[in-house]
Amino acid sequence: MPIPLKAGEVLRDRYQIRRIIGQGGMGSIYLADDLRLKGRQCALKEVDHESSAMPELLQEVREQFFREATVLARLDHPNLPKVSDFFSIENRDYLVMDYVPGKDLRTLMMEAQQKGVFLSEADVLNWADQLSDALSYLHHQETPILHRDIKPSNIKLTPSGMVKLVDFGLVKIMAPGEVTITILQGQGTALYTPLEQYGGDGGHTDSRSDIFSLGATLYHLLTNTPPADARERFLDPTSLTPPRQINPAISLYTERAILSAMRLHPDERPETIDIFRKTFLGERLPLTRPVSHRITFWEIAKSNVERVLWSFSIALTVISFLVTVFN
Repeated sequence: MPIPLKAGEVLRDRYQIRRIIGQGGMGSIYLADDLRLKGRQCALKEVDHESSAMPELLQEVREQFFREATVLARLDHPNLPKVSDFFSIENRDYLVMDYVPGKDLRTLMMEAQQKGVFLSEADVLNWADQLSDALSYLHHQETPILHRDIKPSNIKLTPSGMVKLVDFGLVKIMAPGEVTITILQGQGTALYTPLEQYGGDGGHTDSRSDIFSLGATLYHLLTNTPPADARERFLDPTSLTPPRQINPAISLYTERAILSAMRLHPDERPETIDIFRKTFLGERLPLTRPVSHRITFWEIAKSNVERVLWSFSIALTVISFLVTVFN
């Protein structure tokens, strides 16, 4: 594991490190002060490349980093942190993003679990709606972008109630007919990763892979229970407990939407994030509309009589108007 930067260190005569706010096998994420813009805090994502790597491979990976960082810097969406800068120092690459205050959804879920309650379905679906909008934005870029590491700890809830998808560690940029090598080797977090992403380079992933991860994230948030991972489910199809068996307060529509997103085969999932969004939001009305009583024959007859009388009244008005005009 690379040696982390110390508090007080300044990078590029601009970014002064405050503290580590995240850490992984290939580097850390730091909270830093932007010395050029007084009062601005930012997050620095670090990628540390092995010093023993072949120069040709290091050059290729670094070029890939700069290509992807350039694309990320052009993104502008309220549910995504803004990438403002990127640079390299020796074997380390850095991506500079807006710092997002607030708690991540994993923390909120753990707090609810400690209290013996579940997160509100209305809140979770509101967050899912915002995340779907962000993913739709990414997937509809001229060169589609996949996140590939959607999970509760990568989603922050800001004090204003907006959620942001904060980590681009496994981002993939899809060129026609191919998928580029990710700048961080890895497969995502097992609990939220579809089978097709287990190949390492993600050569068979597409937008439906992000849909799977979002579905698994919603499962976890609404049940306080981690879903069985895709490999376990492949070996034992019964290993995934339906969400309503854990949290009966979950609506039938929400359960169906989550399970459809978590199908093992991509072809069985919603084809796009916009379609998935409709399964838990846009098409809820028919099943949730209350039915107060059975409609009887006499109510139908009454309705028809009222319709005839209304039509007759309009006809009399028109005739009266014509008589007045021609007289």
